[in-house]
Amino acid sequence: MKGFLAVYLREILILRTRLGKVLLSFSINPLLYLFAFGIGLGQGIEVQGVSYLEFLVPGLISATSMLQAFAINVELNVARFYLKVFEEFQSAPISILAYALGEVFFGITRAFLSAFIILLISYFSGIKLNLAPEFFLFLFLNAFIFASLGLASAMLIKSHGDQTLLTNFIITPMMFLGGTFFPVEKAPSLIRPILEILPLTIVSKNVRSIALFGNYDFVSLFILFGLALLSFSLAYIAVKRAKD
Repeated sequence: MKGFLAVYLREILILRTRLGKVLLSFSINPLLYLFAFGIGLGQGIEVQGVSYLEFLVPGLISATSMLQAFAINVELNVARFYLKVFEEFQSAPISILAYALGEVFFGITRAFLSAFIILLISYFSGIKLNLAPEFFLFLFLNAFIFASLGLASAMLIKSHGDQTLLTNFIITPMMFLGGTFFPVEKAPSLIRPILEILPLTIVSKNVRSIALFGNYDFVSLFILFGLALLSFSLAYIAVKRAKD
């Protein structure tokens, strides 16, 4: 527990020194998407019985939390190869599990910060969402999965440029195709089965369903729990290999 707190609090202290800039950066993209798609293109459009802006916000929360959770990979990569922070952890009496959990929970913290910013913007925009406990549970699992994948990629990929490529070719397309901006049911039948099994698609559907209609798919929780366990196992193995 002490090792986990040491890793997590170190990241939080670093975040605190640049909190203003981080919160501002978390706000820019959601504001642009809300104005461009929700207010600009989506004015007067209804999707699944609600306004497009109401449809968009839960998907945007899911996608942004995914992006910010996964984004720890770049910071970890820089800290590992340029600042040699990972070497310090190797010499410290901190277990692999504690280190992995500390970094993953920092990614979750980033994800929730970005989600709360969008919720705040939505509140002042007059958008009413049902923020049930299950809403935050799905967001937690979403952040846990992608923070774990971010940690794994930071341990496996040695080039800072390759980390950016991974985001550009996998995470960003998932954001646009994973039910954030349009219902996956509207996608071409050829790629729809692939989109349906993406973690972000599962999260977006359920977060939107909870926020707007007060229900969710219980089976999806088990799927996400399984994915969370699988992704964290991958992160643990990647950290162990990097340490060895």
